[in-house]
Order: sequence, then C-alpha cells, then structure tokens
Amino acid sequence: MMKKKRSSTNRKKGLLKIIGLGILCLFALFILFIGSINIGLWGKIPSKKELSNFQYQMASEVFTVDSVLIGKYYLYDRQPVAYEDFPEHLIHALVAIEDERFYEHSGIDIRSLVRVGFKTILLGDNSSGGGSTLTQQLAKNLYPRNERNKTNIVVNKVKEMIIAKRLEKTYSKKEILTNYLNTVSFGDNTFGIESAALKFFNTRTKDISAPQAATLVGMLKATYGYNPRIFPEKSLGRRNLVLRAMYNNDFITEEQVTKFSQEDLDLDYREFDYNAGIAPYFREEVRRKMLRWIAEQNESGTDYNIYTSGLKIYTTLNYKMQQLAEDVMVEHMSKLQNSFEKSYGTNAPWLKDKKLMEKIARRTSTYKRLQKSGLTHKQIIDSLSKDKQKRIFKSWQGDEEQMASTMDSIQHYTKFLNTGSLAVDPTNGDILVWVGGINFEQYKYDHISQSKRQVGSTFKPIVYTTAVDQGISPCTYFSAEEIAYDNLKGWSPSNSGDKDEAYLNYSMEEGLSNSINTIAVKVLEKAGINNVLLMAKNMGINNELPKEASIALGTGEIKIIDLAQAYTSYTNNGKHIEPNLIKSISDHRDSVLVEFKPELNEKSAFSKETGQIMIEMMKSTVNSGTAARLRSTYGLKNDIAGKTGTTQNNKDAWFVALTPKLVHVTWVGLDQHEIGFNNTSIGQGANAALPLFGLWMKELNKDRDFDTYTKVNFKKPSLDVQKALNCAPVKRDGFFKRLFKNPNKKKSKDFKG
Repeated sequence: MMKKKRSSTNRKKGLLKIIGLGILCLFALFILFIGSINIGLWGKIPSKKELSNFQYQMASEVFTVDSVLIGKYYLYDRQPVAYEDFPEHLIHALVAIEDERFYEHSGIDIRSLVRVGFKTILLGDNSSGGGSTLTQQLAKNLYPRNERNKTNIVVNKVKEMIIAKRLEKTYSKKEILTNYLNTVSFGDNTFGIESAALKFFNTRTKDISAPQAATLVGMLKATYGYNPRIFPEKSLGRRNLVLRAMYNNDFITEEQVTKFSQEDLDLDYREFDYNAGIAPYFREEVRRKMLRWIAEQNESGTDYNIYTSGLKIYTTLNYKMQQLAEDVMVEHMSKLQNSFEKSYGTNAPWLKDKKLMEKIARRTSTYKRLQKSGLTHKQIIDSLSKDKQKRIFKSWQGDEEQMASTMDSIQHYTKFLNTGSLAVDPTNGDILVWVGGINFEQYKYDHISQSKRQVGSTFKPIVYTTAVDQGISPCTYFSAEEIAYDNLKGWSPSNSGDKDEAYLNYSMEEGLSNSINTIAVKVLEKAGINNVLLMAKNMGINNELPKEASIALGTGEIKIIDLAQAYTSYTNNGKHIEPNLIKSISDHRDSVLVEFKPELNEKSAFSKETGQIMIEMMKSTVNSGTAARLRSTYGLKNDIAGKTGTTQNNKDAWFVALTPKLVHVTWVGLDQHEIGFNNTSIGQGANAALPLFGLWMKELNKDRDFDTYTKVNFKKPSLDVQKALNCAPVKRDGFFKRLFKNPNKKKSKDFKG
C-alpha cells in the first residue's frame, strides 16, 4: 500500500513538474514572441523618435472673404484642432465611455484586459469589448491594421500595446487626447472631431454642446451603426448611454442627464462634396491655381500638398453674393430653358437631327475609347444605344434614376442651355461671384475660365473707345445705311430695324446704346482694325482676335474672365486689373505663407476723358438703349452702365454691367455650337443674359450689407466731357438726300479700316 501511495505521489509530482515546465516554456515562448514583435520581426514598430515627430494628413480648407468654410481638398477629411478647442464635456464623454481609467494607466489597462478576458473566454460574452485604452486606439489610428486574420490580430494587438507604452512616455495625457481626437475615424472618410462636428452639426468643435459631443463620441463604437444621419434612433440611444456613463463618472448631474437625454439629435448635416455645395466651379478653379502655386513653391524646397498639408485658403468670394447669384441662376435658367424648348417644339435638333447627335457622340471619351478598341462607327453607336440604369439631371426638379442609353443621355443633355456669370470688384480685382455653369456634377466645363465664345456686341465699346481716344468726337454722326463691302466678298452687316433706318444718322452714343451693327463697322473703319486690336490688348485681352471687319460685331472669341478684365479699365482711368480669386494662403498653424494683391496695369489703355465718355455712353445703353429693361422690368435705380450682346444665329447671349464697384459679365448659350436659340426674341442678350444681373442686383439692393456696392455713383463727368456729348442723338437725312437714296438698295464700297 505504501509503495502504491508513494508511486501515486511521484506521478503527481512528475505531472506537476511537466505542467510547470510547460507553463514556463509557454511563458518563455510568449516572452520570445513579445520580444520578436518588439524588435520588428513581425513588422516595423515606430521608435520613440518617430512617434515624437509623426504627422497626419490634413485637409486643406477654402474660405470665403466673409469667413465661411465652403470646401475642402483632401485624401482624408481631417482638420486638426488644439486641446484648448476641446470643450470639457467632450473630454468627459470620451473618457467616460471609452476609457474610464485613462488618467490612471500608462497605456495598457491590465485590470480592463483581465475583465475582458474573463468575460470573453470564460463567459463567452463577446459584447464585453476589446479592452483597448485610448492610447492603444491612438496607436491603431496612427498605424492602421493591414491584416485581419487571427494570427495577425494577436500580433497587431501586441504591437499596439508596445506603441501605446511608447506614446505614454513621449506625450502627456492632454497630447494623447488631442492626437486621438484629431485622428479617430467617424466613417464616410471623415477623420477627427473637427471634421465630424462640421459634417454632422455644421459647427466647430469648440462650440459643440454636451449632447452633440455625446452623439459624436457614441459613434466611435460603430461609425456606421451609430451614424445619426442613417440610424437616428440607434444613435439617440447610444448618445443617452454616453450621457449616463458621464453621470456614472461624476462628470454631469442627474438633472443634466435627464435634460440632455430629452433633446433631439438636431443634425445640421453638411458634406463637403466635390460635386455639390456652393460655388463648385470656383472651388475647382481655386484648386487649379493652388496646384500651380504649390508646384512653384516646391521647386524652392518646400513640401506642400493641397490634399494633405492642411493649408487654409482665404478667397475673395462673397458668400452671400454667391448664394444669391446661384439662386437667381436657377430661377432664370429654368424658365428660359422651358421657353427655349417650347420655341423648337417637336422640331428640336436634338430630337430630329440624328446625324448631329452622332457627331456629338464622336466627341465623347466613351466613343473614342471604343473606336480605339477597333469597333466601327455603327458598332459603337449600337453599343452606346444600350439601356442601363442612369441618374439623370432633370432641369432643376432634381435628379432621377431611369433606364437610358448613352445616346439618350447625349440627346437629353445637348438641349440644356448653359451659363457663366462673374462679378469682379474693379477697384481691387476681387472676384465676388463665380457661377461657371448650371450643374457642376453633369457639366464640369467651366464657362468662365475655360470657354471661349464669340462676344457679340459686348466688344463694340472697345471699338468706340478706340475711336474716341483717337479724337473722333462722340457727336460724330454715322449713317445707319447698310453697305456691301466689295473687298470683303460683298459682306454686308445689317441691322434689326426697318428700312427707314437708312435715312437716319446716329451719334456715336446713340449708335452704341442701340447696338446698331452698320454704325459699329463704320466706327471700326474710322478707328482702324489694328488700332482696335491694340486697344483690346492694352485693356487686358491677350488672346488672338481675328483681324477682320467682323470684329466690330464681336466675332472674336474671348473668355468671360478676360472680358471682365477689359471692362475694369473703364473705372480705373484706362488701367485694367487682373481678376483675383485668392487673397492669402496660410499653413495649418495659421501662419500666412503668401498674400495676393493685384495691382493696376502700369500703362493706361486710354485717357481719363475717354473713359468718362464711354461710361456715359454705356449708361445710355441702360437708361434708354438695349438694356433699358434693367429700369423698366427690374426697377433698378442704381448707377449702371452696360452693354448687351447677341452673336450670329443667336448662338450666344451676353450682358456686361458696370458700376463703380462691380463688373458683372453673363453669358448664356449651348455647349454644342451647332445649336442656337430658335429666335432672337428669346436668344438676345437683353432677354437671355441680362436677367441674371437684373435679378441679382435687385436682391443686393434689398440687403444693407451690400450698400457699398449698390449705393455708389460714378464720378460726375467733367464739363468738357458733358459738352462733348451734348448733341442730338439722331439726325434725319434732308429731303433731297432721301429723294435720291433707295433704302432697298445697298450702297457698295471697299472697306478701308
């Protein structure tokens, strides 16, 4: 019996010894495993030095001149803020729900790990959480996990613990909280508390309330599942749980929990979408300019990146003016589109002209790609004619999902009128309004900075300016009689008036204000084509214009922004100023990197007196000429000069308005040059383009904030200028001249300009 007991005891001792050795071996293996991770055998772990110098990618922000954030450029939507900008209730909410012992542990909370391990392993409670501290979560934010298999989860967990320990030795608790709140993901490519506060509540972090802070912190457990926009009820429940945790940790009172829990989510969701939001064409132009500026700076050794450097771009755009301009654009263009389609009826070219639709299809990238693959024209058209689910822009009534082919889309979008609308302060070059088209998502092409179109009669003031500056009196009379120019292959510009106009002689002021084509050509002939082209260049139009007599009627193609630049000469004594869209650029710490201050051109294109004469002549255009509906229809009493423009076959409608503090240029037409307005009554500048200014100015007049733009008058012209313009607007041919003139027969001569 004794032998059996001794034998049993020895076996137990041996078993215990084996178990002990096993445990020691496992412990040794665990230590070796930890050590192998620590020295980087499972992937590099950042050193303390690297951790002390890490930088996270930051979105660059775009602000209006009145300090409204209108856009961001980013790979990750993140805007870091300082600890001082965190309200106390935000910190309390975060610590209460995510890491109660944050101020007690040094990166790893052993007690929490034991609790989670016990509940998860022994009790099978998977809802017990992962036991990660805020510091460990920061480690994961800074160095995201790449692998998701079970082995790597363990490795990653250990890595994060090691990094967390190093972070705690490198940073204070405040700095860890700051870095955590600036890096944590809130879903939808939104990183950091500032971006989240702006997206969900349209407010800055420093201004969020306790319930708002609890809502955002509550999202961190499951950014999609607790997204307040998608799942408001779940988000509300999670928010109230966070509030209760704040109470349990003595951060708020029971009364506050009750009060806050009864509040609605009260979202003010605002996504900074590239295609949506205010001024998308302007933001894209700012982006292009920024890329050029950054490229120049980086040549000198800097390392700026528009998407990651957190630059702050302060622009010239006026938020309220821009909003009004966009509202007016929708109001006018939707009505004009309806009239335009009705004017064509069932005979519209986009409905009837199959060859034109195929011609337009050839210009698309899809057609060119299929052509490059070796398909014939017929095969490509067949491919483009297959229906699929598409989201269609439905003329400002919202988008619509429907089955449609690419050819259907081409037909649909071809019919839409487009527009460009630009407002510039001529005193400093600031661009105040930039509407580059009707819908940025569907029409990326910017009609302000990219599109060159014939400018029609808006070029006539440059012709008249040249003549006046050469000493031709504004009281010089020109016959409205139509002439066929033999040396121009019989080219014969005509007017829209009746034949009796052939007996009339107009002063230059009257000829310009009523936009009489025959007179504009005769003024060009007297001024000289070369002189007019030089004047255009000196006024800021740098692109090449046709050296032809038709230039008097605006056959030259000019960008809206260049035309606006030319017109700034009239309020600056002949000196133009380049339109500017960025005032300054700062880094993420608000240190100013550069300021842009455009200056007037050194050389005057024309004299001060010429400028005064031209302003008075263009004021007549508004008071009694082709732009008179600004007074009659829109009731504008502002001091305004201007010029309407309509091109051949009603392809383009223009209007330029000029005040002492504004140059406003509008264009309306179709992107496909083959299609124009069906008739002049709809397509003339006074009907299609002028209302965009008239409606906008009418709204500005209602707001006293804009008095500096609306309640300002041109300087009174000198006595000499008043005297030079003091003549009858029209003289009729005498009896004998009328007797021997046949209004039905064109006079023939050579053009000598």
